[in-house]
Amino acid sequence: MRRYVVALVVDSVGGGILRPFLVLYAVTVLGLGVGEAGVALSAGLLAGLAVLPLLGRWIDRGARSTAVAATLFVRVMGVAVLLAGRGFITFAAASVLLGVGGQAFPAAHAAVVAALKQGRERDAALAMTRSVRNAGLGVGALLAMIAVAGSGNVLNALMAVTALAFLVAGGLALSTRVTTAEPMHDHDPGTAPTMAVLLVANVPFAMCFSVLEVVLPALLVTRMQASAVWPAALFVGNTVLVILFQVPIVKWLSKSARGTVFAASGVVLGLSYLGFWMGEAMGAVAIAAVGVVYTMGEILYTGSGTALVIASTPPAQLGRALVRFQLSSGLGMAFAPATLMGLLEIGPAVLWAGLTVATLAGALAVNWRPVVLSRPGCSDISATSTSAGGPSRPPTVRQTSLEMPGRPSSGS
Repeated sequence: MRRYVVALVVDSVGGGILRPFLVLYAVTVLGLGVGEAGVALSAGLLAGLAVLPLLGRWIDRGARSTAVAATLFVRVMGVAVLLAGRGFITFAAASVLLGVGGQAFPAAHAAVVAALKQGRERDAALAMTRSVRNAGLGVGALLAMIAVAGSGNVLNALMAVTALAFLVAGGLALSTRVTTAEPMHDHDPGTAPTMAVLLVANVPFAMCFSVLEVVLPALLVTRMQASAVWPAALFVGNTVLVILFQVPIVKWLSKSARGTVFAASGVVLGLSYLGFWMGEAMGAVAIAAVGVVYTMGEILYTGSGTALVIASTPPAQLGRALVRFQLSSGLGMAFAPATLMGLLEIGPAVLWAGLTVATLAGALAVNWRPVVLSRPGCSDISATSTSAGGPSRPPTVRQTSLEMPGRPSSGS
């Protein structure tokens, strides 16, 4: 798995360079207005959601590392379009390519990890790769900030470096040659919710990311008149905590049912929303303190959601299940900024109470409406699988790279 992890590092550093300055590039280099840039980026994200069903069918036909490489090569094309043209059409086309690659990556990546690891080792691997990507994004953003501070005309160079990083990462991912793995029973002390319940419940959970990136900056700066340093400090603190604690917490909770952990994340997030509501009257320090609780909820959510989907899905349907979950998350993330900012305009009480109720309702739905799947070969946590004679033989991953060990116990 080492070569694939290197690909993730290179990709995330490139993404960290790109993300903080994409809108700035559109405004200062391409000459667009902020509104035009926002419309183009939203269109790109929606286009990315539209291609997810095709990705799911491709994964179910056996694609794994090839699908990940494709998402990276599409983003290379997006950056190349940025560098080659001018005007709104250019930025819109680039946004579509970047949106397709960005929206498709999580499902393709989860499918690769599912082929390389099984059971709780897979959960830990998903958590580890999330920490690696967060660290890479942070390093990339820091490098970009240093470059911009040192020279005022480096945006084109930053875009070129980003394209190169995506290209190298795609080549590394493609060289691992991971395809599908043979199914293996996945035991868990619990049962999974139906996919329909999980997808609906996931929408308010996915809104949590906009709380950190959109709502809290607006709350701190515009309503509380706090320094703009506070939102940045919250973001950095959140990133550091995720890097440090994602893997240990996932391993610590390995004896708990994934569905229970997912529901618990909703409770913790709900408590943090109530804390933000009360913290407005106490000052920026209180908001920052509640941010730690919020981060713990985010860790529980990201550490259990994808793992729950994989464990609850028959291997032949894994790709379609992953893209449905990504579609649910993508819709929640797409609608969150406008919805949450609209509620904040009405009043903080409406925002935080509404968000708390929606998230807790999702947690209750996941925890109170379980079903036990008993189909042979299903990787869900079921009584049938635990009484059917134990797990089948370990998975076999077809590969040609000598650097990509196929044993489930291999290191990262």
